Amino acid sequence: MEFKQALRKVQNTCSKQEKAIFDIRKKLYEWNLESDGVEEIISILIEQNFLDDARFSEFYVRDKFRFNKWGRIKLGYMLRAKNIDETYVSKALSQIDKSEYQKLLDQELLKKYNTIADKDTFQVKTKLLRFAQSKGFESELCLARIENLLQKKI
Repeated sequence: MEFKQALRKVQNTCSKQEKAIFDIRKKLYEWNLESDGVEEIISILIEQNFLDDARFSEFYVRDKFRFNKWGRIKLGYMLRAKNIDETYVSKALSQIDKSEYQKLLDQELLKKYNTIADKDTFQVKTKLLRFAQSKGFESELCLARIENLLQKKI
């Protein structure tokens, strides 16, 4: 693919959806562009405000929290996998409202609790904890919210 064609194509992509620099760089290399051309396109996109990892991380956290119902651990992990700077990751994660975060965890735990047929308290706690951790929620918070849920259900 030629330089100008690749530039137009990624400009079009970035104008429709927030993308991380990492993702665009990966795509450009998949198109077999030379290293110098890839870095020049990335620079142009940053200059023209098509790419901004800080903006991307804020949108990513908000959307994945709201729609995928992911916890902070998973969100942070996924952003770091895209080579997002730690300051952007921290800032984006700090924008999650604590009460909304706990409310979401409580809702997800209750949904999962209603699907568990096992009545052994230890097994129920284990399944709920494993579920919440797979969604990226912190263990300490999960345990506290599980105890709270089980006290209401018993």
